[in-house]
Order: sequence, then C-alpha cells, then structure tokens
Amino acid sequence: MQIQFERSGGFMGLRLQTAVHADDLPAEEAAEWEQMVNSARFFDLPSNLELESGADRLFYKITVIKAEEEHTVLCSDAAAPESLRPLLDRLTALARQ
Repeated sequence: MQIQFERSGGFMGLRLQTAVHADDLPAEEAAEWEQMVNSARFFDLPSNLELESGADRLFYKITVIKAEEEHTVLCSDAAAPESLRPLLDRLTALARQ
C-alpha cells in the first residue's frame, strides 16, 4: 500500500507533502497505516468532499494505492469527516518531520 499526501493553505500558505510506502515499513507499522485507511473507509469516500474556500483554510489531497485500487480524496479541513481525521493527523505529523 502507498499513501501520497499533500496539505496546502492555512495562515502561512505552507505546503506539506509526504508519502508512505507500507512495503518498506516494519509489519506492525504497516498494519497501523492499513487500519487507519480501513477505519476511515477511505475507498468509500467521495473523490471531492465539499471544498469550502476561505481565508486560512487547509486543503488536503490524499491518494491511496492498494493492490489494484487507487483512490484520491480532495477536501478542506472543515469538510473532512471524523473518520478521516486520524489519518490526516498522522500524515500531517509525518510531513512535518
């Protein structure tokens, strides 16, 4: 499984990017990423969640490639469902490292 992540916008307009390649991770850590994707029901989310424009909004682009499936979700911070928040938080923390 691969995850590509990009966050843009916000007060400073900074862009964060990172990627996760589960095949390169220890089995336990790869399983954690897999669990977060499954818990978010990522492949069931619409490709374009309501993108609310406005000053200082954060915008996310997340692509997950898993076996034969690939899905991209675009959303603003305000439109992100609660189920997606743990994945967004972890990817944001990883991108800041």
